[in-house]
Amino acid sequence: MGQIADEMSLPGFVRRLLPAAVGFPLGPVLTLSLRSFARRRPEIFERLGEFCSARYLIDPTDLPFVFDVVPNGQSATVQIASGSQPEIADVVLRGPIMALLGIVDGTFDGDALFFHRTISITGRTEAIVALRNAIEDAELQPSDLLGLKGMAASIANTAILGGVDFARGAVASAAQRQKERA
Repeated sequence: MGQIADEMSLPGFVRRLLPAAVGFPLGPVLTLSLRSFARRRPEIFERLGEFCSARYLIDPTDLPFVFDVVPNGQSATVQIASGSQPEIADVVLRGPIMALLGIVDGTFDGDALFFHRTISITGRTEAIVALRNAIEDAELQPSDLLGLKGMAASIANTAILGGVDFARGAVASAAQRQKERA
């Protein structure tokens, strides 16, 4: 992956602090959240068509674990696996976690990241296109995934998006300091 990917990757000291086991409790929580979201917004999952039962392996290259997602509506599953396990999926999306989050929240253009080699996609590309279109059309906010409304939604969106922006800034600063040292 290219220079932009290096600039979006978590700093080395953060990666060393995160053992693969840190991600494992996320699987059941994310599965419940995704299923709840499917009950509230089934049209997003219907938009996936035949790809709702596809396996999407999302591999944040700067984390020691991967997300194995089957977005099958109310039967959706999210499993967390060690990044060293074999990849058996319909499509694999790889890239730094900040780039992947930026695609979801609309901060970054997935096509641009792909063509700059910040992210890579292997497998059934039509499945990832269907997922991208469903996410873009939904115009999601963090509160949508959490099932929050009103003031709680506003607070959650501000806090989560602010936290992600802060993390992006920290990653960019660390990358800049590393460049200056080199």
